Parts: sequence; structure tokens; C-alpha cells
Amino acid sequence: MTNRAFITGVSGFELTDAEREFIRAERPWGFILFKRNVESLDQVSALVREYRLIVGQPDAPVLIDQEGGRVQRLGPPHWPVYPAGAVFGALYDRDSQLGLTAARLSARLIAADLADLGITVDCLPLADVPVKGADAVIGNRAYGTDPAKVAAIARAVTEGLEQGGVLPVLKHIPGHGRATADTHFRLPTVDTPGPELEGTDFAAFRPLADLPMAMTAHVVFSALDLAQPATTSATIIQQVIRDSIGFQGLLMSDDVSMNALSGSIAERTRAIIDAGCDMVLHCNGKLDEMREVAREAPELTGEALERAERALAARKPPLPFDRLAARAELDALIGQVGTA
Repeated sequence: MTNRAFITGVSGFELTDAEREFIRAERPWGFILFKRNVESLDQVSALVREYRLIVGQPDAPVLIDQEGGRVQRLGPPHWPVYPAGAVFGALYDRDSQLGLTAARLSARLIAADLADLGITVDCLPLADVPVKGADAVIGNRAYGTDPAKVAAIARAVTEGLEQGGVLPVLKHIPGHGRATADTHFRLPTVDTPGPELEGTDFAAFRPLADLPMAMTAHVVFSALDLAQPATTSATIIQQVIRDSIGFQGLLMSDDVSMNALSGSIAERTRAIIDAGCDMVLHCNGKLDEMREVAREAPELTGEALERAERALAARKPPLPFDRLAARAELDALIGQVGTA
């Protein structure tokens, strides 16, 4: 049996009987975890194992947003706090190689935490380039405001994850940094001219076009599509993400249940697929919405299936790693930020 082209969340620490039946019947391609699903190492590991057992695929992708800073689904007391992206940017400004080393180490440590749990995909790095006056939803999650610097740090983060056997998801393509609203709540429109976008926002993603997966931005770029956000814009997906940026990996939506999108969950799901996304992401664990997504998400076939298979094949076994030494080195590097 083939998988359907969606990634699902669930409601709590354990699967309910209804969720088990849903997963068994609808065969989502992947599974995403949030804080509501996290209690302890043993509990998360058991949840991940059960999902894979029910879907019948021992290597089924399990995703999480584990960036560091204010976006960490795993945290104290069982997991350490990691720096926000802006910390690496500040260190990079003092010494670029130290900034890259710290970003790579942090990602490698995160990957080790995820590997302990059986989590194989992290929704990281960000290549968003924030501007003055933008909403704080990106804020200090970003690595900086220079596209070349952002791309370099994002590449170091990617390397750290990959060295730990975890696949990266590049976000939020083709850029969320100019958004003047939090897309969890409403749809932002960016009126910046196309040439300026090409030289800034899109430029940060271009050097990362070889990454295996990317997540779209629920942002309208009026110079390119007056009505539709990137997630549901065939124009932006083809002309910008696929052609201009050159990304040919698996393209997944940001969360279909976010208020930036309009229409029913079913209508949103159809619009995402029709625009050219390979995969629909649904995060909130509400079973009625999950069923709507499953009804509209197609079976994973053709080019979308090929991209999904390439993405999973890109994951390599973790390299040898001294976690204690790496943590000590990272702490020493981060300690330099803000010092004279």
C-alpha cells in the first residue's frame, strides 16, 4: 500500500484508539511531534515506535521543530536548552568560523537528542531574512539580515543535523522574514518588488537548494501573486521555488490549520496540492481535521513520490560523536557572545 501525501500530528502522550485506526487506515507519510506529545524520553520513544508499527514502516519519517531558543518541543528537565539562531549570527559577526562551528555543534547535539528518541527529521534550518518592522514571529530565530551570512549559518546547521543522522527541512521557503503578521493568526502580504526579493529573501535560499526537504511560507508576495500565499500559489512554487531558487526536493506546506490560510481544511488541502506542494502538513492533532486532510490528500505517486524517496535516502548513519565534549565546546563558544 502507498502512503498518502500528508504528515499528521496527534493529540497527546499516547495514541488514542481512534488515532490508531486513523493512522492504520489513512497511512500518512509522516508524523510530527509537539510539546503536547512530550513527557519523557521513554514515553516519546514508545510513541514513535507505535506510530511506525501501525503504519507498517520501520523507517517512516518522524518530524519535530527543534530549533533552539523559543522553538523547542523538547526541553528541560529532560533535554537541554539550545541557543536561538541569532546567537550564532552574533558570534559569526565576531568571527565567522566560530559562528559556523557553534551552529554546527548545536545542530549536532540536537540531532543526538532526536536520535535517542527515534526522531529522524528536524524542521531546521531557517533561511528567513528579517527586516525592520516585520512581525516578531521570526525575530531571533533568524541567523541575521545578510543573505550570504544566513545561508552560510543554515548550511552549518544542516551539516550538524546530517552528521547526526537527522534530515533537515529548510524553512520557510521562499522567505518569511518580511511578514508583518504571525501566520498562525492571519495572512501577511509583502509588497516588496520582485527584484529586491530576488536579491535578499530568495537569495538566502538559493545556496541551500540541494537540501532534501523544504517547508513553504504562508505569505503573499504581491509582486508575484496578488491573491495567493506561497503555499497555495502555483506561480510562486514553479517560478520562484522550483525555477529561480532551484529547489527540487520534497516540498511540504507549513501547517494547513494556521489561520493565514482560508477556506475549510479540505479546501486548503486541495489548494496546497493543486499549487504544486508534494506534502500537506497538519499539526494540531484534531481528529476531525485530520480526517479532512486525509480525504483530500492524494496517494503519493509520480514526481512527489520520487522526491519523497530521495529525501529519505539522503539520511545517513550518524558519525562518531563525543556529546559531552561537544556540549562543553558549544557552551564555551556561546559564552563569548556579549563579551567585550
